[in-house]
Parts: sequence; C-alpha cells; structure tokens
Amino acid sequence: MSKNKNTVKAINRNVRSSPRKVNLLLKHIRGKKVDVAIRDLSFARQRIAFDIKKTVQSAIANAENNNQYDIDNLYVSEAYVGKSIVLKRFRPRAKGRASAIRKPFSNVTIILSEKNLKKEESHGTKG
Repeated sequence: MSKNKNTVKAINRNVRSSPRKVNLLLKHIRGKKVDVAIRDLSFARQRIAFDIKKTVQSAIANAENNNQYDIDNLYVSEAYVGKSIVLKRFRPRAKGRASAIRKPFSNVTIILSEKNLKKEESHGTKG
C-alpha cells in the first residue's frame, strides 16, 4: 500500500480536547489551500483552533524543508482526528455518591498535497 508521492504529514498527539470538538474545526479546512486554512483557524473562536493551526504549520514546514515543495501549491488533502487516552476524574455528589468526569485527549493528523500545474500547461499547446 504505497501513498501518493507528493503528500506530507504532520501528527499532533495528545491534544487536550475531545475528538468531536476537534472534528468540527477540521471539517472547515479539508480541501482548502494552506494559507486559507491558516487564516480560517486564526479567526476561529474555539480554543483548540490554535493547536490545529500549529499542526498545519508543522506540516507546511515539513513540506518545505524535507521535500522542497512550493508552499503556494499546497492544500489540505486530509485532516482527521482519532481518540487518545482519557483521564478519569471523580466529583463528589449528594448522599455520598460520586460521578465520573472524563477528560478525553485526541490525535490530530494533517496531510497536505501539492497540486501539479503540469496538466494546465499541456492543454495550452496549439499545433
């Protein structure tokens, strides 16, 4: 199972937020160009948007430094979240009871791809 050659990945493990909340923000940046995605995350009101933005910037740095991709051609091809550990805490309640509080963590994965401009150039030739 070989991955596409022009993809770059960044994983942020143990993000202190539930996967449902993180996925709401990831839906908004899937398929967008990286500069638009970073702009949208900068103005998002959720606290977790800052961590997602750092992950996108890390993927951009990986693409630029490790693979020499052009930043202008990068877009978010995949953005998904998975479950991680769950801290379990307890709160005292009435009549000597206790209720559980779950504090979930998430693993955020951002995969960037580079759009090839070679297809557009080949259509412009006339004979």
